[in-house]
Amino acid sequence: MDTLSYKTISVNKETAKKEWVVIDASDQIVGRLCSKVAKLLRGKYKPTFTPHVDCGDNVIIINAAKVVFSGKKETDKVYTRYTGYPGGQRFNTPAQLRTRKNGIDKMIRHAVKGMLPKGPLGRHLLDNLYVIDGTELNGLEAQKPKAIDINQYK
Repeated sequence: MDTLSYKTISVNKETAKKEWVVIDASDQIVGRLCSKVAKLLRGKYKPTFTPHVDCGDNVIIINAAKVVFSGKKETDKVYTRYTGYPGGQRFNTPAQLRTRKNGIDKMIRHAVKGMLPKGPLGRHLLDNLYVIDGTELNGLEAQKPKAIDINQYK
């Protein structure tokens, strides 16, 4: 037999090539945007994807305040949270969350978190997501992020 190697390449955190990318979320549907962002965070678009390693990119979402929901989800969808006290269950719609401080950030993180693996890896991957309401990068210019068009990803 030839000495050709057919070994699967497995990436670890030292050899993973992580990049910084910027995504413009203007007029994007929340669920479709977040599914693509979750794949970017996970590294599924890379040929060296390894399931148990953080080999994805760091993602910055700008213009997050301009995301839209399809259908009547803006008024009908309900986010539930619990304060920790008896009778402390609180309900909010996306329209109500938009008016709150960091409401858009919470909506997008909630959607992306549900699409990431459960456990320590998923919690670590969520730290690689930065959500910004406007167009300012707020101190992230030093990372020299690359702007990508999210519509060209599947």
